[in-house]
This record gives sequence, structure tokens and C-alpha cells, in this order.
Amino acid sequence: MPTDQKDEKTTRQPQAGPNPHSKKKHGAAVRIPALATNLAEIFPVHYPDGGYYNTSMPIDGGIEMSQYARVLNERRDDEEPCLMAFLPIIDASIPEPLAKRMGQICTVSDVLMQTMVEGRPYAIVNHLSRGQILKSGGFQVTVIPMDSPPTKKTQALHDECCSLLISALKKHAEELDLQEVIPSLESYRDCGDLADSIAAAVLKTQVHKAEVFVEINPILRAKKTYDLLMQEISLNAVLQDVENKTAARQNQAQRDYYLREKLHVIEDELGLSDDSFAERIQKADLPEEVKTKLMKDSDKLKKLPAGSPDQAVLASYLETVLALPWHSKSEETLDLDQARKILDRDHDGLDKVKQRIIEYIAVRKRNPEHRNQILCLVGPPGTGKTSVIASIAEAMGRKYIRVSLGGIRDESDIRGHRKTYIGSMPGRIMEGLSRSGVSNPIMLLDELDKMTRDAHGDPASALLEVLDSEQNKVFRDHFIEVPFDLSDVIFIGTANTLDTVPRPLIDRLDIIELHSYTQTEKISIARNHLIPKQLSRHGLSTSEFALSEGALKDIISGYTHEAGVRNLERMIATLARKGVLYLSDHPDKKSFRVNQSNLETYLGPRKILDTRVSDEDEVGVVNGLAYTESGGELLKVEAAVLEGSGKIELTGSLGEVMKESAHLAVSYVRSIASEYKIEPDFYKNKDIHIHFPEGAVPKDGPSAGVTMVTALVSALTRRPVRRDIAMTGEITLRGQVLPIGGLREKTMGAYVAGVSTVYLPKKNESDLSEIDSEVKTHLKFVPVSNIGQILNSVLRK
Repeated sequence: MPTDQKDEKTTRQPQAGPNPHSKKKHGAAVRIPALATNLAEIFPVHYPDGGYYNTSMPIDGGIEMSQYARVLNERRDDEEPCLMAFLPIIDASIPEPLAKRMGQICTVSDVLMQTMVEGRPYAIVNHLSRGQILKSGGFQVTVIPMDSPPTKKTQALHDECCSLLISALKKHAEELDLQEVIPSLESYRDCGDLADSIAAAVLKTQVHKAEVFVEINPILRAKKTYDLLMQEISLNAVLQDVENKTAARQNQAQRDYYLREKLHVIEDELGLSDDSFAERIQKADLPEEVKTKLMKDSDKLKKLPAGSPDQAVLASYLETVLALPWHSKSEETLDLDQARKILDRDHDGLDKVKQRIIEYIAVRKRNPEHRNQILCLVGPPGTGKTSVIASIAEAMGRKYIRVSLGGIRDESDIRGHRKTYIGSMPGRIMEGLSRSGVSNPIMLLDELDKMTRDAHGDPASALLEVLDSEQNKVFRDHFIEVPFDLSDVIFIGTANTLDTVPRPLIDRLDIIELHSYTQTEKISIARNHLIPKQLSRHGLSTSEFALSEGALKDIISGYTHEAGVRNLERMIATLARKGVLYLSDHPDKKSFRVNQSNLETYLGPRKILDTRVSDEDEVGVVNGLAYTESGGELLKVEAAVLEGSGKIELTGSLGEVMKESAHLAVSYVRSIASEYKIEPDFYKNKDIHIHFPEGAVPKDGPSAGVTMVTALVSALTRRPVRRDIAMTGEITLRGQVLPIGGLREKTMGAYVAGVSTVYLPKKNESDLSEIDSEVKTHLKFVPVSNIGQILNSVLRK
């Protein structure tokens, strides 16, 4: 630490500038007193012209004071240096190899005087050069001064090193805050002295200072100093960047704090502060248990610091619970005549469904506390399940809320998430109630059959509590945490099939089946609902758009293949768009008319080719009946008998049940072979191939049993089968015909395909009452209990 300070008594007046003791004189070993002190204070820093700085060394007393006194007392004259060795104190952060080298190096200094600065004793010294310690003991060391000035041979190398160091300092002067110091350093021509000056004043870490201090060679010392300087500059840049970002975050935090405090003031003025929660809780008509819980949470909210994550969660929780309709109800209307009018206005057909709903409303009217019935509408897509429930809500004067369950696989979607989780929220039931604003809405649980389950739980199991009238009086959502009475909610479910709905859930549902629409019903729905709806959407009037009856029938049979009317509505919408464009392009035209002759112009070629009965009777080909999601269809079964070794080939993308029915049919035919003059060993020397056309469509079920038996007998006897008949029924090994499902849809498929007579199981005879009246008029139904009755009637002689 350079100084020019003077004070009180001195032994010799120190002089700033060159010292008469030249470095060249330092070469012989000397034994001198020694003191240990901080490394930063003992760098032999010199003036650029070779002179020495007068350095102030603090004297703490004790050994240090006696050492300085001893040295000064031994001084003989002002010209003779009073030498003393300063050893660096080795810091704990110094690595062991470097620490060992530091123990061998010291600074040889000339003690000039003692003085007092601000009441504290100091020694003024000149640090002459580094010294290599040869021997130490008794507070004395034997050292050889090591530093020497550059020679003529080495001066150019010294100058180059000095230039490199000065360039680095200039480039980063602003970062290092050295703008005022650099001019005084530019005159150095001894790169070792320059390196010592930089190490003492610029380098920050003890390890870096130590690495420079122990390097005797001035050229290597300058190179080491440059490398360490670059390291510290890079590190400083990183630290400065971190500091800037930290400061920015602190500023942002202060800004946020200021804004939050300001927001609290605004909330106080508007009555939205934490204190307002307590007021709202007290004013709200809440159950006592709920009020107690919310008051505790409100008190907890007041104690949370501003900006705390828990504050936002708790405030959101209180808002959610207070927004629930604890006692708000809509007034229920149970007018049966009005309900009939609304259902008939909104839906054509569905007579059985409408009747069941009217019965439900009648029971509610007689006994409002009757809450055991949970309706569930099951049927193919597009048959009006959702719209029926909307009509029920209108008829009963209740709010209508739809909760989609399709694809959910987590129990928390029903029960809610606990508010300890980030992003927690109530389940869909409580969320739907909050949206409705009343505690007694009609809640549609849509797509019950589309729920799945995984490791997070089974949502269907969570629904059991929701739909149980004995349990849902105190339903606890995980997020809400307090009981809520769901007993006033009317839950109505929908599903396309019950195959994927768990049995315990089905037990809580009152199933109402919606069947596929007949062609007559589709035409009526199109006329009364779909066409007016699309005309309104496209800005057309009834005088500007006309769709003939024949064209409408062709659309139903040739462009849509469905149980409902969704695709039919799309086709009508397509024609409406064509009509708008046509009238825009032809201003002189007043209307757009579609009939059978121009239908393909607007909709393109027919997309669906109906399966019709054959033009002639065929051997081994029988008309069966199938029930699909799109309704009933005619399903032809083909059987061929070939020379072979008794193999049975089954094709047509058949399921396991249908394959078993085919093997059963072969076994039954073997049992009646003699009766129909069939070769007894046909199963040994004939190959049998049974095929169901449309092989890309999967098929399964036992109801084609009678069809396969008939086709086999026809193929083995070479007797053709009547082309105008169709049949359905499961077969047993004794030839009995068992009942099947989907008779209404299957008979509709037979009617559309041009069949005149349908053979069906006798045990399905009671289901004929559900068959469409138009179908009954055109078809003859023959109930049978044994396959022989069918064979004797349909096989030609």
C-alpha cells in the first residue's frame, strides 16, 4: 500500500521516488529478522523508473514492535539499508502445492522509520525485492534477494509483455475502474514490476495473488498475471450479469410489492379485500359447518404475506365456495300437458321415450321427494339423446347443464383436486353447479360409456356416490372440502352402448333405449326440424328453397347410412349452401329447387349402395339380418361345398362367437343329413367355405346361426333358397331357435332391402309390438321355434 504519510518521531525521513539502493546490489545471502503478514501488503511494487514506494505497515504490538525496534536500533547510517524479511501468511484457501512454494518465498524490505497514524503505530518500509528463503529460525531467516532489472537482451521481451498487459487493462479499464491509474502504468519497462503492481492492485483472489507472488521469473510472472487477469475479467462479467439480473428482480419484486399494496387499498375501497371475505361469509346463507370452515380460512388469509402462493390459492378457494348455489333454486314446473307439447314440438317419433319421460314427470308431480330415478338414454349417435334432455329441462322449468364425461380417466375430474396441488380446481359436478347458479338443475352426464380408468382412479366409481340418493346429500368435493347437498339435482345420463359402462353404475340407472329412426321418421324430422333450421342459418326463405320428397328419400338411402339424422342434416346444409350460391350467381332466379333428377349434380354420385334382395333364387345364398350402429341391414350369407378333406373355411372378418356358431351349424347339419338326403360323410371328403360379404367390416354375434344352417343345407342339397325372405335367430345343437336383440332395426333393414317375409324366433314374438307400423304393413313375420320350420319353407324343391 503506497503512502507518503509523515507523523511524529522518525528515524530517517522517507523519500518518495528512487531509492539509492539499487536492485543490482541484492545478490548475496543475508540473515535478517522476519515477520509474517498479509500477502497483499508485501508485493515488491516499484516505480516505473526503478524507485521504491514508501509502504506503511501496521504494527499490532508484541513481537512485531520488538522486531521493528531491533531492526531500527541496528541501523548504522542513513545510507545502509535496514533489512527485514516479510513472510506471507498462508490462507486456508491456498492449495497445498502452492502453499509449499509460498513458504520458500518472502519479500526483502528496508525499514525506514516508525510513526503514528491516527493514534496507531506504523512502520514505513520499502519493499526491495523477492527473496528465496534458505534457512529460518528464531524469528530470523537467511534469504537471497532474487529480483533483477531487465538486461539489454531481455528488454524487448519485457516491453512486449508490458504492452500486452497494458492493452488488456485499457480494454477493460471501465470494468476494472482503472481509467485514472493506467497512464501511470504505461511507463513501466520491467514487466515483472508491472505484474506485481497489477497483482497487488487488480487481482481479487488470494490464490491468484499467491500464484503471481511465487513466480520469480519476471517474464513468466507477467504471462501468469495476464492469464489470471483474463480469468477474473470473465468471472467479473458473469458476476456482473448475475448482479444486474438480481437487481432487476429486486426492482421487480419492489414494484410488485408496491402494486400489490396499492391493489389492497383499491380492494379495500371496493369491498374486495380479505376483510370483505369475512363480511361476505357472514352475510351469505350458508350451512353452519360451511360458515365455520370459511371463517377459519378467511382469518388464515389475513395472516398470509402479500404475494404468497398460498394467498392466491386460498382466495380462489373462498371465491369458489362462496359462488356455489347453496340455497338458490329455480321454480319447478310439472305441467304434463305442457311437457307433452314441448316434447312433440322438438322431436318426431320416439313415442316410447316421450311416454317414459311423461311418466317420470308425473311421478315427480305426485311425489316431489321421489329422487331414486336416474334416467339414462341409450342409443346410437344422432338419435336425439341430448336434445331430448334439453326438452325435459324446458318442460320442467329447470336450468340445464351439460357435463361431458367422454375421455375422462381421473377420479379427480368428478371429485375435484385437493387444493394442496398446483392448479387444483373443483370436479365437474361442482363446476357445473356453479355455472348453473342453482342447486336444482337438470344435469346431463354425457357419454357415460366413454369414461376410462387408469392409475389415478376410476371416475365411474366416483359417480356412484354422486348418483346415490342416500349418499349425495353430503357429497364432498376434494377441492370444496365441505358437504354439498346434490339431492335436488336431477341427473340424466346418455350413452351409445352399455357394454363399457360398469355394472354397479348401470344398477343405479333407469335405462331408456332410443332406437334408430325409420325412413318415415327421418323424412318427418327433416321437414319439421332440419330443413327450417338450415334455411334460417343460411338466410333462405321457404319460397327460395324447395326439396322434393323423392330427393329427400334418395338422400336418406343413398347419401347417409346412420341410425340418427346428423349426416342427413349435413346433406341438407350442403344443399342450402348450394342454393345460396346459385341465387347469388343468378339474380334473375327466385328459387332453388332440388329433385331426384338434379340431386347428383349438387351432391355427387350416390355414396351408399343399398343391399337389395337378389333377382333370382340362388343355391347356398341366404338373406340374414344384422344390427349395427347405423341401424339394421340385410346381411347375405354364402356357403360353398367343395371337394376336399373336411376343412371348414370361415371368411368375412368374423368374431369368435360367429365362428363358434358356424361350427355349431356344421354339426347340426351332420345330425340331419339323412333327413335331407345329404351324404353322411360330407364332413370328411368335402371342404366347406362360409363367407359373409363386406369382409372389411367386423361381424360377430350368434344371431346368424339359422342363416348359416340354411345356407349349408342349400349348398349340400343343391336346392335354391327363396330370394324374398330373410331370417335371424341363434341355433342350438338340437335345432331350437333362440331369441335375439335389435329386432326393430333388423326388420327395418329387411323392409328397406325389399324382403317380403321375415323368419324370427318365436320368443321374440312379443317384440313385434315395437316394430314400426309402416314395416308391419309391408312385411310378413313368421315366428319359429325350430330350424326345421324354416328349412321346409324356404328351400325350393
